[in-house]
Amino acid sequence: MQTDFGSFEKKIKITFGNKELLRTAFTHRSFLNENRKSGMEHNERLEFLGDAVLELIVTEYLYAKYPEKSEGDLTSYRSALVNAVTLASVAESLGMNDHLLLSRGEAKDIGRARQIILANTIEAFIGALYLDQGYEPAKAFISRHLFKLLDTIVEKKMWLDAKSHFQEKAQEIVGITPSYETVSEVGPDHDKQFTVAVFLGRERVAKGEGKSKQEAEQQAAKAALGVKGWK
Repeated sequence: MQTDFGSFEKKIKITFGNKELLRTAFTHRSFLNENRKSGMEHNERLEFLGDAVLELIVTEYLYAKYPEKSEGDLTSYRSALVNAVTLASVAESLGMNDHLLLSRGEAKDIGRARQIILANTIEAFIGALYLDQGYEPAKAFISRHLFKLLDTIVEKKMWLDAKSHFQEKAQEIVGITPSYETVSEVGPDHDKQFTVAVFLGRERVAKGEGKSKQEAEQQAAKAALGVKGWK
């Protein structure tokens, strides 16, 4: 149950006045299921607040940085900057993984589930920082650790999802708009698995699987980018 938040504060060069807020930011709901008498609170309310603070600060920054860009482009840039993959990578680089308060079961999971927990934790941390010290310190933290990723995201078009990216490349290189075809649907209604193939004209380039047609199409497009060497 004990974790050294002092070492984390030193690493990020921020000292909390309310240490309980900092601890709460790292407390996953599953931890309280195993420690019901701890009297602690999980981080979901802080995550809710931090998500809003993060979105405002990022939106403000993008609005000023790209005066010529459309609302659609700015929305895409923001989505790429605050998605679970990006936030989890920042959280990991800050060593947040070492301070998470999780159940024994959650602590063993290091895949996609852990990525989402880390993304939620950094949002909760931003919410805690905002409550503890106000808007400007929260903005400074986000500026220091998140904004430096933006140039790479824009330059490498990481703001495009796989399907959009594959379509753009296909139209640019071969002059064809990709089409998608559902190959199979298996499983009961509440747990279906879809397989979708992506075509360039009559050429079947790749296929992908997912729990929805949209997810399967994204996976197919991602595979197709690899097959064509268009990443």
